Amino acid sequence: MKRVTVAAVAAFAFTSGAASAADLPVKARPMVAPEPPAWDVAFGSAIASDYVFRGITQSDHKPSVAAYFEPRYNFNKDWQGYIGVGGASIDFPNRPAAEVDFYGGIRPTFGKLSFDVGGWYYWYPGGQCFSAIAAGASQDCFQNGSAVALSLPNGNIIKKDVSFFEVYGKVNYALTDNFGVGAYVYYSPSVLNTGAEGVFFGGNAKYTFAAWSNGIAPYISGEVGRWELGTSDRFYGLPGTVFANGIPYKDYTTWNVGVGATWKVFTLDLRYIDTDLNKGDCNAFTSDHTASGTTNITPINPAGVGSKWCGSTFVARLSADLTVNANLK
Repeated sequence: MKRVTVAAVAAFAFTSGAASAADLPVKARPMVAPEPPAWDVAFGSAIASDYVFRGITQSDHKPSVAAYFEPRYNFNKDWQGYIGVGGASIDFPNRPAAEVDFYGGIRPTFGKLSFDVGGWYYWYPGGQCFSAIAAGASQDCFQNGSAVALSLPNGNIIKKDVSFFEVYGKVNYALTDNFGVGAYVYYSPSVLNTGAEGVFFGGNAKYTFAAWSNGIAPYISGEVGRWELGTSDRFYGLPGTVFANGIPYKDYTTWNVGVGATWKVFTLDLRYIDTDLNKGDCNAFTSDHTASGTTNITPINPAGVGSKWCGSTFVARLSADLTVNANLK
């Protein structure tokens, strides 16, 4: 949020005759920057070569489009409340129509320190259930009162509804006008509706170089995050094993580094992303419908099917972000 600086105005008083104290310049009272407009709306869209979420592709390494709409209310210059809705094209094993996000929270600012606390709901409408064992199917796989036994070609299973909710907290500190660092934590009681708890936490840093004469401002940034995951419910369990009532998903670390540039409302970001998940544990977590092979055997992935969804990838993303008060007035 930019603050407006008003130049101080010097007032002079003059009297006839000899000089006196009244002839000296009198300092004007400093003027206080006006409060920002109470209401504002942010909105934008993006196209990317791949939609990667916490190191894992959500679009099967294919291009994805996204958009969002975010009304904001400024209680004062340091406290902002917001709600928003967004969407993105995806390619999930259970074939939902899209990802639709609903979110909201508050953003307090204290000088160079800013916070963001809120909640986020990831909705995946129109999914289909795939379960190899009808007898073990949850109510999620029932149609017309009967359990459905239909697995993906590679044997993976997934619920019809993988929607889930998270709460989050973020903090950012501006070390200088050009360099900032941040940290965050997200918590969900049931990641992707699997029944497994999840805590995702990490940190990031970004350095923005001085803008060029044409207005382009280049930057470099990086992030390291870790997702600690719990045990799934019985739907994803492995019958006849110690994991019959659910599988303990593998915790993993993800990282990325990239360069980019902003020009007016546009941002072009080029980024390398990777994780330390092997192909077997990646398959167990994602139920990847494109996974293949038989050699990627792990305790929670005994069939050996391997997924490439969690491996290294390069993403190019072009986005446009605007606000009504800054760009449309």
